[in-house]
Amino acid sequence: MKQIITNNLATWTTAPKGIKKLRELILELAVRGLLVPQDTNDEPASELLKKIAAEKARLVSEGKIKPPKPLAKISEEEKPFALPESWEFVRFGEITHQITDGAHHTPTYVPKGVPFLSVKDMSSGVLKFENTRFISQEQHNELTKRCNPKCGDLLLTKVGTTGIPILIETEQPFSIFVSVALIKFDNTKISGNYLSLLIKSPFLKHQSEEGTEGVGNKNLVLRKISSFVLMIPPLTEQQRIVAKVDELMQLCDRLEEKQNGSEAMHRQLVNCLLTTLTEATDAQTFQAAWSRIAANFDCLFTTEHSIEQLKQTILQLAVMGKLVPQNPNDEPASELLNKIATEKAQLLTEGKIKKPKLFPKIGEQEKPFDLPKIWEWVRLNELVNVMDAGWSPACIASASPSNDVWGVLKTTSVQIMEYLEDKNKELPQKLEPKMQYEVKVGDILITRAGPENRVGIACSVQKTRPKLMISDKIIRFNLVEIGISEQFISLCLNTGATSEYLKKVKSGMAKSQMNISQDNLNLAPIPLPPLAEQHRIVTKVDELLTLCEQLKTKLATAQTLQQQLAETLVQKAIA
Repeated sequence: MKQIITNNLATWTTAPKGIKKLRELILELAVRGLLVPQDTNDEPASELLKKIAAEKARLVSEGKIKPPKPLAKISEEEKPFALPESWEFVRFGEITHQITDGAHHTPTYVPKGVPFLSVKDMSSGVLKFENTRFISQEQHNELTKRCNPKCGDLLLTKVGTTGIPILIETEQPFSIFVSVALIKFDNTKISGNYLSLLIKSPFLKHQSEEGTEGVGNKNLVLRKISSFVLMIPPLTEQQRIVAKVDELMQLCDRLEEKQNGSEAMHRQLVNCLLTTLTEATDAQTFQAAWSRIAANFDCLFTTEHSIEQLKQTILQLAVMGKLVPQNPNDEPASELLNKIATEKAQLLTEGKIKKPKLFPKIGEQEKPFDLPKIWEWVRLNELVNVMDAGWSPACIASASPSNDVWGVLKTTSVQIMEYLEDKNKELPQKLEPKMQYEVKVGDILITRAGPENRVGIACSVQKTRPKLMISDKIIRFNLVEIGISEQFISLCLNTGATSEYLKKVKSGMAKSQMNISQDNLNLAPIPLPPLAEQHRIVTKVDELLTLCEQLKTKLATAQTLQQQLAETLVQKAIA
């Protein structure tokens, strides 16, 4: 076992949930009799079980415990593996004096008195008295007639998060609710710590899951707990197993601590190096920062988090004018803005657009960073011809089945720089479609209302099927038709200074229902590059984001291989 752990540390620490799998393996080996060697001088478990049965018979005859209900004989099918000769399979009810649960009715709580525990006080795997409620001594005395937890007894959660065992190690009197089972046994013949690790093992967890009833908040049934099949070794071996499991779990703790420390340092390093890119103030500093990253690329971007950080940095650099070089031959953005203003004036004269609201120009204090000389800060409304929101009639829950049936887009059709036409609801035939809200290629969509994390997300429509309308929770706008890149504007809305502005102007009474007004959207600051550079940036972003997806695929493949290797080690260990 030591060799399986120490010779394969890389596998356990790099495989997804590798250390969790190692903990499960330790428990699996423990309950199979494969973790510590057997000692021929140990009294076999068969003799131990005879003593337990004799003691139970004595307690029954003296009226101290109730006669146990008969339990079915363990079939060969219920024995999943062979045990060492000195071990025995046994049902839980055979080795216990009592399996019961706590109060079936909510008691009357008092400000101070005897602690009254429920699952919430045990869900961490440790008894917690800090936030418990209290009952009177009289109520406690009444409850103890049927259920009286004592030091050395075992508790087991049976409602909600089921199957968590806790060995009582306190003399503090307390009562329990019906959501907790109490298991009493002779702890001079069975180790409570061994029972705890046995219940945590994969074999018992499976039985615990099968022993639940109900939908949603499931309940672990007492009679099924009695029927659980346990693996019982000699008492002295139980104690050796507990000691070895404690030792190996401490090793797992150290591995996990080291892993978490390494991950935190890795995150900090990646964040620091990528920040030097976005904060670089000149080309020389930027190139030096990029050279450091490029030289260590394979070591830096090895986790999903680091790849996501790289992706966000790419987007940030794109809207700061640092992703592609500027071309001095490009027509500057100031000239582009003059052409936009002329075009909008002409459209207004021709009556093709309404007179727009006047918004103040962007002040110096609103500019979060300096742009390249040929870029300009503008408000979104300076670039927009038309802006509207849609219609949200009562729709059929399912999506429109074909291009011939009208549908209304859900807000989930708008993802970060991605339009999903299949996320829609069918418009009932009795309702007439409002064709002015039909989504078209070239539209930019942004979510207007919904949960906080779903408001202010934008995409451009590059391709769409016919007969889809925007809902009133989506704002749709079109840019002045002189070649501005809808994809670049969509990129700005989703990242950098524009995205930060949109986060600040969200309003609402609760995070579950936030809103962005059209006026606030029109005021959004946009870092505008020359027209030619907009297209170069979009092309480069597509190229680099494709690389990020390839890195994620490569990482997922490597993790799958590591997981398969961990599974192989587990199978080898228990074979």
